[in-house]
Amino acid sequence: MRVTITDVAREAAVSKTTVSRVLNTRADVDSGTAALVREVIDALGYVPSSGAVGLARGTSRTVAMLTPPLTWPWMGEVLQGVADTVEAAGYGLLLFTCNRGPDSVRHFASQVSARAFDGLLVIEPENTLDTITAMQRRGLPVVLIDDRGHHPAFPSVATTNHEGGASAARHLLASGRTRPLVITGRRDFGCVRDRLAGFLDVMPTDLITEGTFTEASGRHGVERALAANGARGGHFDCVFAHNDLIAAGALRALRAAGRGVPEDVAVVGFDDIPMAQHTEPPLTTVRQPMRQMGETAARLLLARLDGETIPDVPVVLPTELVVRRSAPAH
Repeated sequence: MRVTITDVAREAAVSKTTVSRVLNTRADVDSGTAALVREVIDALGYVPSSGAVGLARGTSRTVAMLTPPLTWPWMGEVLQGVADTVEAAGYGLLLFTCNRGPDSVRHFASQVSARAFDGLLVIEPENTLDTITAMQRRGLPVVLIDDRGHHPAFPSVATTNHEGGASAARHLLASGRTRPLVITGRRDFGCVRDRLAGFLDVMPTDLITEGTFTEASGRHGVERALAANGARGGHFDCVFAHNDLIAAGALRALRAAGRGVPEDVAVVGFDDIPMAQHTEPPLTTVRQPMRQMGETAARLLLARLDGETIPDVPVVLPTELVVRRSAPAH
């Protein structure tokens, strides 16, 4: 049976607050009492929880992270960056997802009210930004990861989506491609608008289809473009896909239609998730620094919890074009 702070307090004949003050090495505890409490802790084999350590100072030494469903393909890299940074600082991490929609949001809000954690990292689930902003205004420290172009009035970490789109276009132009098909994600996402604008600044096209960041939308986007332009042989010689899942679907559809990649059509994705190295052919893509985004956001939040002032303007990390065989350099 697990020994609790209540057991220690009872055995030492002191209050739980006194035990917590000893755990926090507070100077306002009599030295003899502190020595007795430490003896009891050793004798009982008590391992303090973060809540017990934080009781006297009103903190939990825990941060929370609110995310969309964990099926998002790059979520694991961001979470790993967050976990490594938070745990190295001696904090615990609570994870909340919005798999159940409003029910999930209500449960999360109840944990905020209970002060179960000291600060919040957010990869914004759909239709939650107003709720999160209200919590931040009531004093909860918040840092947003990948702000989707919403630019909230609190700290955030983003990446250079506009430059990422432009770098994909420059690479395709340099390799002799001139007729692009662009398959976007949902246009209500700021990152989608930025990627598209960056690409079109360098390589204009009216052959644009909206997808849903899924492999199926990549397949369907290519199939529709081939069907619409079948008499002209497809009329596109490259595809810029707004994430790697879309790109994987585009590769599958091109292969099914007998189009060689990159001989007939070059393909560029976005994100550089682990799968990108294992498509056939391996995928040229724009790498988002996903783990670094998680690390940076966690460091900002921890600095805020330590009393530092952190900027409300986004911290923007650079993207990087990774060239593989789906769109080689010429």
